Amino acid sequence: MRLLKVAACNLNQWAMDFDTNMKNIKESIKRAKESGAVIRLGPELEITGYGCEDHFLELDTVSHAWECLKELLVGDWTDDILCSFGMPVIKGSERYNCQVLCLNRKIIMIRAKMWLANDGNYRELRWFTAWKQKDQLEEFQLPSDISEALSQKTVPFGYGFMQFLDTAVAAEVCEELFTPIPPHTELALNGVEVFMNASGSHHQLRKLDLRMRAFIGATNTRGGVYMYSNHQGCDGGRLYYDGCACIVVNGEVVAQGSQFSIKDVEVVVAQIDLDAVASLRGSISSFQEQAGSKQHVSSVNVPHKLCKPFNLQMSLSSPLKIKYHSPEEEIAFGPGCWLWDYLRRSGATGFLLPLSGGADSSSVAGIVGCMCQLVVKDIANGDEQVKSDAIRIGRYTDGQFPTDSKEFAKRIFYTVFMGSENSSDATRTRAKVLADEIGSWHLDVSIDTVVSAFLSLFQTVTGKRPRYKVDGGSNTENLGLQNIQARIRMVLAFMLASLLPWVHSKPGFYLVLGSSNVDEALRGYLTKYDCSSADINPIGSISKQDLRRFLKWAATHLGFSSLADIEAAPPTAELEPVRSNYSQLDEVDMGMTYNELSAYGRLRKIFRCGPVSMFKNLCFGWGSKLSPSEVADKVKHFFKYYSINRHKMTVLTPSYHAESYSPEDNRFDLRQFLYNSRWPYQFRKIDELVDELSVGKDATTPNGAGVVAAATDTKSDMNLTAPKCSNYNGYMRCIQKEISRIPSYKETPLSSNQEISSLHHYQRSVNVVSIQVLKGERSLTKDCRRFLGKFDLLGIGQLQKTKAFSLQDKEHGEQMLAHPMFAHRFYLQDKERGDQMLARPMFGRGEQMNL
Repeated sequence: MRLLKVAACNLNQWAMDFDTNMKNIKESIKRAKESGAVIRLGPELEITGYGCEDHFLELDTVSHAWECLKELLVGDWTDDILCSFGMPVIKGSERYNCQVLCLNRKIIMIRAKMWLANDGNYRELRWFTAWKQKDQLEEFQLPSDISEALSQKTVPFGYGFMQFLDTAVAAEVCEELFTPIPPHTELALNGVEVFMNASGSHHQLRKLDLRMRAFIGATNTRGGVYMYSNHQGCDGGRLYYDGCACIVVNGEVVAQGSQFSIKDVEVVVAQIDLDAVASLRGSISSFQEQAGSKQHVSSVNVPHKLCKPFNLQMSLSSPLKIKYHSPEEEIAFGPGCWLWDYLRRSGATGFLLPLSGGADSSSVAGIVGCMCQLVVKDIANGDEQVKSDAIRIGRYTDGQFPTDSKEFAKRIFYTVFMGSENSSDATRTRAKVLADEIGSWHLDVSIDTVVSAFLSLFQTVTGKRPRYKVDGGSNTENLGLQNIQARIRMVLAFMLASLLPWVHSKPGFYLVLGSSNVDEALRGYLTKYDCSSADINPIGSISKQDLRRFLKWAATHLGFSSLADIEAAPPTAELEPVRSNYSQLDEVDMGMTYNELSAYGRLRKIFRCGPVSMFKNLCFGWGSKLSPSEVADKVKHFFKYYSINRHKMTVLTPSYHAESYSPEDNRFDLRQFLYNSRWPYQFRKIDELVDELSVGKDATTPNGAGVVAAATDTKSDMNLTAPKCSNYNGYMRCIQKEISRIPSYKETPLSSNQEISSLHHYQRSVNVVSIQVLKGERSLTKDCRRFLGKFDLLGIGQLQKTKAFSLQDKEHGEQMLAHPMFAHRFYLQDKERGDQMLARPMFGRGEQMNL
């Protein structure tokens, strides 16, 4: 047996804070040594911090990294332990992202990253050059002060591996694992048994599984030990690096660190038998064949042994069940840990949240409550760093420290309900109850006097006073009145955040928390410089659907039971007066549902769809419920308002990155912010596609039965004359206009077996249909619009207001639908069975119609 003990780390580094980073690095080495590990792997760019961004362009940053490395090497930190340190290195005129591999106070080699991350939130090509020379290692001249301190002038530099006396070890840096041909493939064929992946990977909802599958796949068919280290925490930006350091052996996870934590250092260790790797490789014939014709990779010989012989005192690590968090847990713990790092590193003494009692602000409150629980839990578990930070932020004295999350929240968390005449008692009560459950210091204030002052000033200046839409005002007046309230709340929030600590004789300031979600940002359903404008926003990249699921989860698992009632309430901004016949609702205001917004967002960003591609995709996805023309209208409506409101993204509050379709303008989703919101070319292409789909020939129904259109008038079987105009959209608008003119209609309830959910369902559940002319009567069932939309049942031709048709069930004779139409009856027949199926006018004689 060749027994090897290795250690991987989660480190909470802070970009450009070399003291904090060195402290964490040293602590991780200490713990690794204490566990008996002989290999210690740290995260990518751990000495500087991963998120230095343009600071990497500064020579000082590289110089300071060398100074820190020197401190590690002149001490005993690398004695008898192979350490991999991440830092930037300049060779010649190029700057490289490197892993510096050290043992016994010497640098063995410097491994330069070959494939740089340059998509999504990553922009490594802006700061680093990818190493291209794969055929051989080059000599690197060490800086003079390093050379003198180490008595070492040059070291191997580039791509290669370390050949020890008893095994071979190689580095693979973050993105390289996810390339089409990852380095570990040819390294394994060259005999490398231990792979060290130093990473800077950030959290994204439901992403961890992809990462774990990559680790498992790297060693499942080719054998090996795969070590993975990562940053964990907020290192100064929008990203939360989600740790999960792990060790995988032959496709099985034997050690896994936490994904979310407020600890600064976490080390996971595994004891493995490298003979198990050799045995697996020797049993795979194809591996043996490919290894025999491998491409040579350069190596550095190291006259040192890493492994121990057989010893019963050294137990082997066993495979573990991988720990995955649910999306609801990810929303609670990820943003919660990110908030804690931001709070303790910003110098602030707490948070202030405008708490409306709605789903979004209540989600933020719940996350802060979760953060307080995590702090108290880690203090109880003996984490001295967390305890020290909590004592400082909470202003504890005389040896006291947080022992209760509600008491801690009272010290560091202010919530304020800023009500107006449009606010309901229900939301006011929900906000108060939730604040009590979390323990925040809660205020209830009215902004009506401030709103009135602004309106009086406006009236003095212009001589006019705007009115709400429900009071007869225009849309412009209505929007202006809503924006006044929203912006007053933003100003008041920042005023309270800066002065409330002074009121309570506390030093410092409070951070204002925002609470707009990713769907509202995508649609632009927020006021520029309203309560979406804050210092930071923990939910700005989380969808409404995920937040609602989080509220349900938190009501039970975090102990904030009022969140269940908040989740059940319909989303409303409460910026307009409530009337007996009107109540403001978010989805009505937006003209789209949150589910639809999520679909638009994913297609736009993840699948890179423009308007035309989105229309085509949604025709497949929604085709069973909506006609192509309706899909087109929805896509146009989305892109119109998305482009009109894109400018709001340029000033959006920095938000925790959590979703793959975030419209965040700073880094993740780079777009223009001045659009032609009419999209004339793209929308014209969509119209052309709708027309083609509407008059398509040789079509079949969803269940495969061909449909033929025939038409007769009420007295004889005369063919219905095809309409002169071929513009289907024009006819549709004409009919919709006629529907809107009907002053009243007669309701005809549908029986349970006639419920319409899709065309396929309709054909199975109802034996349809014949058409009758109802002279002198205008009748229209309540579900007519929905039915017309789902089945494209639209009349084409000259409308006659005094006549209508109805659809009837052949067996029961019950009236299904009625719609003003022309005085002819027509029907569609199943070609095989002859059953009448759906009523629809022809575009031409005897044409097959595409339903």
